[in-house]
Amino acid sequence: MSTPLRVGVVGVGRVGALHAETLRRIDGISLFVVDADPLRAAEVAGALGATRARTAESLLRGGIDAVVIATSTQAHAPLLSLAARTGVPAFCEKPVALELPALAEVRRAVAAAGIPVQVGFQRRFDPGYRAAREAVASNRLGNLLLLRAATHDPAPPSEAYIATSGGIFRDLNIHDFDAIRFVTGEEIVEVYADGAVRATEWFARHDDVDAAVAVLRLSGGARGIVSGARQDPLGYDVRLELFGAADSIVVGVDSRSPIRSVEPGAPRRTVGYRNFTERFEQAYRDEIAAFVQTVRSGSAIACSLEDAEAALAVAVAAERSRRVRRPVRIEEVALAQTPLNS
Repeated sequence: MSTPLRVGVVGVGRVGALHAETLRRIDGISLFVVDADPLRAAEVAGALGATRARTAESLLRGGIDAVVIATSTQAHAPLLSLAARTGVPAFCEKPVALELPALAEVRRAVAAAGIPVQVGFQRRFDPGYRAAREAVASNRLGNLLLLRAATHDPAPPSEAYIATSGGIFRDLNIHDFDAIRFVTGEEIVEVYADGAVRATEWFARHDDVDAAVAVLRLSGGARGIVSGARQDPLGYDVRLELFGAADSIVVGVDSRSPIRSVEPGAPRRTVGYRNFTERFEQAYRDEIAAFVQTVRSGSAIACSLEDAEAALAVAVAAERSRRVRRPVRIEEVALAQTPLNS
């Protein structure tokens, strides 16, 4: 029998626990978990038959073969830097960092260490997004004219979460920015964004918004529209619509789509998706399986730190645009040196 692959999960909240369960299902994995909440770590370890580590540092310095980082965002960059120093391949949830200089520093550390790092943009593993990518790549849509992307939460996260989230574009719509790059194969080169507090007044205390829009310019010339909302009474709504000169397609419209048609005779919708893990459960599982395959065989990384940096740059530009109320080119924020009030 071959030696088991020793994989640690740092942070076993909702997504981390799902990652840990996925790893337990994969043959030849020896599972370790650690969490800032020792009771939660003990509960997950007990349920999955995993070994509970005392600290993240002791886990990474203890000879594991790979680590999955699913902590709060503030811990992502320090833990990735520690993984680089200890030579441990890593999977990291998005966003890797909230600011571009911090992400650039992590990229330098990872490059110097030579470890593979996969970033958790799970939509890249969803069958619908993959089918849309193939349709664009094969030119079945013809010349891409427009696209529309939406991510709407059923209910806002806690105020404590929002206080350190980095804002709606970094926390929520960053998935849309990455998915657009993934599906179209193009870069987002400019963004014009706005937002407002429409439903949950305490967002204003954190200089954040609970409803946002952005107009994008793609490198190939197409235009895109992105919306983000922190409250949707019908459920978790994620869609990507692509309009070409030859065909138009949509990802995320099915019998559980949380939008109600008022056209006479339109079919009645069933219960919508309750949250992102329910909508993308298989994609979450597939991205972890891909990471394990990368560690074991050296196969290509499915979503790199370069991809994470590109999506973060768009999110930073969108937030800047919301504040200064003008279009912002991505190259303006690429080095994070332009004053905010310019």
